[in-house]
Amino acid sequence: MCGIVGIISKNKEQLTQIKLATNALAKRGPDNQQTVGFEQIALGHARLSIIDTTKGANQPFTDNENRYALIFNGEIYNYKELKEELLEDGFSFITNSDTEVLLYLYIKYKEDCLEKLNGFFAFSVYDKYEGSLFIARDRMGIKPLLYYYDGADFIFSSELKAIFKFKIDKTIDQVSLFNYLQFNYIPTNKSILTKVNKLAPGHFIKINNINCIDEIVESQYYEIPYNDKETIQKTALNYDKSKEMLVGLLDDSVQKRLVADVPVGTFLSGGVDSSIISLLAKRHKNDLSTFSIGYKDEPFFDETNYANAVAKKIGSNHHIISLTNDELYENLNDILDYIDEPFADSSAIAVYLLSKYTKKHVTVALSGDGADEMFSGYNKHMADFKSRHPGIKESIVKAGFPIWNKLPKSRNSKLFNINRQLYKFSLGANLTNKERYWQWASILNEEKANYLLNEELVFNPQRLSDTAHEYKKRKDELLKFIRKDGDLNDVLYTDMKMVLVNDMLRKVDGMSMANSLEVRVPFLDHRIVNFAFNLPRAFKINADMKKKILQDAFKEDLPEEVYNRPKHGFEVPLLNWFKNELRDTIENDLLSLKFIEEQEVFNWSAINELKQKLYSSNPEDSHATVWALIVFNSWWKKYMND
Repeated sequence: MCGIVGIISKNKEQLTQIKLATNALAKRGPDNQQTVGFEQIALGHARLSIIDTTKGANQPFTDNENRYALIFNGEIYNYKELKEELLEDGFSFITNSDTEVLLYLYIKYKEDCLEKLNGFFAFSVYDKYEGSLFIARDRMGIKPLLYYYDGADFIFSSELKAIFKFKIDKTIDQVSLFNYLQFNYIPTNKSILTKVNKLAPGHFIKINNINCIDEIVESQYYEIPYNDKETIQKTALNYDKSKEMLVGLLDDSVQKRLVADVPVGTFLSGGVDSSIISLLAKRHKNDLSTFSIGYKDEPFFDETNYANAVAKKIGSNHHIISLTNDELYENLNDILDYIDEPFADSSAIAVYLLSKYTKKHVTVALSGDGADEMFSGYNKHMADFKSRHPGIKESIVKAGFPIWNKLPKSRNSKLFNINRQLYKFSLGANLTNKERYWQWASILNEEKANYLLNEELVFNPQRLSDTAHEYKKRKDELLKFIRKDGDLNDVLYTDMKMVLVNDMLRKVDGMSMANSLEVRVPFLDHRIVNFAFNLPRAFKINADMKKKILQDAFKEDLPEEVYNRPKHGFEVPLLNWFKNELRDTIENDLLSLKFIEEQEVFNWSAINELKQKLYSSNPEDSHATVWALIVFNSWWKKYMND
């Protein structure tokens, strides 16, 4: 795993910034930073050596005629098979790297090479003779790739922080800001800046002539299967054969992702997903090391007993990092400093610390990400399932809403967290499928998000202003796969496009790369994704069980207590920090009257009311919104306040 950056510009001063931009990616690639420049294009690469760690595999990598230059972030798991094909076609190789295989595969097949790849990647190839540039992103969006275009300069990179090293238009995208307040992240393919987009998963861009760029067009080469329930029902295997196929696909995916010339381990939370990945990895790697994180001061969220049980069962060399709240807080500034686009999923703090500790032992870790979105692992999936059954829905909403509306709602205790989720369920249960998804995906509703904004930025999503029109357009695009007569697979499909890419994968990539650790995700092998989205809903969930086929397929291999247990996630002690260690930062810096008035983004009255709620006897979930504001203003202070 590495970092890439490139620029097309007729401005020589812009081109000279390529070294600074490449150095900004040093944590993604600490082993080597290297650049190459041409007349109107410059490329940079920061390398984390995984396959063929010799200098010969450094990038930018060129062919023997110096016609093509490749920069590549990621891994190609089937590179050995592809190399054999290329050898038969007369290609010769000077390294043992997947980088060289990828370059020659592109030379032979051009964009059609993407269909042959099993891996995760973001890469670019410059053809000096044609004067063309090609950039592509993997099918699921595991690896990030952003690009900037202002009509003159075209810049692309693994991270926004590298793009900031060039002279760019830094106008804030108003709808993206609004979406950030709603979701704590900014949905693909937009970014916080109007001129920066995220290349969508399964897409590529081909610029045929770098001397004359008319427009930037994203072309799609992969789409997750999207079939109606009748088609799925007709074509699906029976349940037992489906279980057998799932086990085989997962085993092969894990085996492929254990290939490296550096130490490899697995994350092990004690949940079903990471336990399955660790179990399969141990079958192929006798000396497997597994890693989990525990919380001395937060027993409600500590799941190390489950991880220990799994490690004992499979016989792995298990490592636990047990943290105090003070240790979490000590790393907070480093995490805020690394965030180069507003992102407020506070569990990123835990992923950062797990990655930091894991990196001391291995360079590559396998994770269980992606299973929840494919096989229905979230509480909202069970809620959606039940909301489609009128008798269940109506009885719960009628009986429960008046009670849940009055009870405290917070993530900070078991009882209040249950009430928070039930209250949210009751709000969405009577909505249309599309509106229910939107409501359950939102941290803040539209009214509350709007209230936080300065009057110059406020818009009514129901009115026909340009901003409201753009908001509706993006909302419709994000929800377009949720059908009126669809089923839970529509929700899972949208989760893959929205939650997985923009929250889960963004979090894992950012926090692991901040510690120069490569994280691989076996569940997101495209063969498994294709398989999962051709399974009937009944194989994934029923009234009693989430991730049914996944749990059933491995129930004989893992400890009984792992199955059907509550999913806690991890909430860091934000409320305590805001009342103590971070109170001065809130009152005198990032959420002070002076900062808010000079910034001209947020509504001071709303901020002040929010702070009063935060410090009251019933703060509810105000700390989540305060955290989103702190992250945004910390980002603003670093990147926009010039």
